[in-house]
Amino acid sequence: MDITKKFFAELLGTFWLVFGGVGSAIFAAGVADVGIGWLGVSLAFGLTVVTMAYGIGHISGAHLNPAVTLGAFTGGRIHVKDVVPYIVAQCAGGVIAGFTLWFIATGKAEFAEGLVAGGFASNGFGEHSPQQFNMISVIVAEAVLTFTFMMVILGSTDWRAPAGLGGLAIGLCLTLIHLIAIPISNCSVNPARSLGTAVVAMVNGDGVSWPIEQLWVFIAAPIGGAMLAGVVYLALFHKSQPTD
Repeated sequence: MDITKKFFAELLGTFWLVFGGVGSAIFAAGVADVGIGWLGVSLAFGLTVVTMAYGIGHISGAHLNPAVTLGAFTGGRIHVKDVVPYIVAQCAGGVIAGFTLWFIATGKAEFAEGLVAGGFASNGFGEHSPQQFNMISVIVAEAVLTFTFMMVILGSTDWRAPAGLGGLAIGLCLTLIHLIAIPISNCSVNPARSLGTAVVAMVNGDGVSWPIEQLWVFIAAPIGGAMLAGVVYLALFHKSQPTD
């Protein structure tokens, strides 16, 4: 598949992941009496992955996540020449989604101001963690959960796995990950998701700098966990597909 097509598929897919997942958190989670809460947000993130896995998976593999792309590289699933274009597309999609959500939110000025003042659903640790978990807890959680996510991705898309079910397994895994990690870090496991909201908070927030200052954790921990998973899967579970 042409790299340009892959680029735009990853941009669109990551846009949808951030728009759908973060959008559900900022617009629907906290509505009195009828809000979807953390359970609903977790499901929304999972559904974005399921829908894009089947929508663009045949074009780019539907990574939607720089950590997944780097894990796929260490796991032998993607050529090195595709890594940078994938990551650029994913980060662009996340940032575009963030600003699209902010633009929609400005339709109610006081609502948008409150969102940005609170960090615009950014990931954080310490006082910016939903339940005030410290940096070490957040790093461990993000790394372990991304490691597990990457193992599920590699396993469910292995040639030996049941055909056609990979997208469902990956989406359900991401749902479970959010159920665990939203209280800990607001759940990232995806640097593009974290970048998209942090940039909006930085550009539109008056003095709201913590999402950018803490962003390194949500880049380093997911990437480290995913790349380790790629190495482990390749070493322990990989088996070449028969050619005859």
